[in-house]
Amino acid sequence: MTTITINNLQKNFGEKRAVNIENYIIKSGEILGLVGNNGAGKTTFFRLILDLLKADNGSAHINDIDTSDSEEWKHLTGAFIDESFLIDYLTPEEYFYFIGKMYGLNKEEVDEQLTTFERFMNGEVVGQKKYIRNFSAGNKQKIGIISAMIHHPELLILDEPFNFLDPSSQSIIKHILKNYNEQTGATILISSHNLNHTTDICPRIALLENGKIIRDIDNTENSAEKELEDYFNIE
Repeated sequence: MTTITINNLQKNFGEKRAVNIENYIIKSGEILGLVGNNGAGKTTFFRLILDLLKADNGSAHINDIDTSDSEEWKHLTGAFIDESFLIDYLTPEEYFYFIGKMYGLNKEEVDEQLTTFERFMNGEVVGQKKYIRNFSAGNKQKIGIISAMIHHPELLILDEPFNFLDPSSQSIIKHILKNYNEQTGATILISSHNLNHTTDICPRIALLENGKIIRDIDNTENSAEKELEDYFNIE
């Protein structure tokens, strides 16, 4: 399965060091939650792992592959960072088939995968006969999450997956992510401002501040919530 290894990873924006992580390993099969205030470096960290940004120093490895040197890791990986990942002049069906084709899935296989997400889509995504650009922010979020998972990736990276979702959809996606991890052993990285959702599904939590992981918290017994609430209240 899939392990992520970070070695002295740094990214600067002008005078600001947005990410500065010396050594960090995310083990195969873990669900890791990334928490931190705005500007802590969560999204930049994800973008560096996915080779969407060039690091100023260091590396991110998926298994033994430096993501900036090779594309061999991409077939293992599914990700949704923001709506720029979507092709908004397609319908959701066209987009799902396009993503599926990239990973060698035919239409029937994509349709079969979509049945897993029927409750999550809630009758509001497929069959609507409209382009992605005309959907609500919440339904665009659903389309992005589903597209990241449709090929059964070994590594799943979701940035703020609970954003824009109603409470029912938030509950359903938590259940889907936990089940997916248990059934496939996939490694899952999520970031969220919502401490409750993060502690609900993540047995390990990394707390970022100014681009550094300042705490690596074991949450196997759901023990992290008070520590995180105390931290953010103090700050």
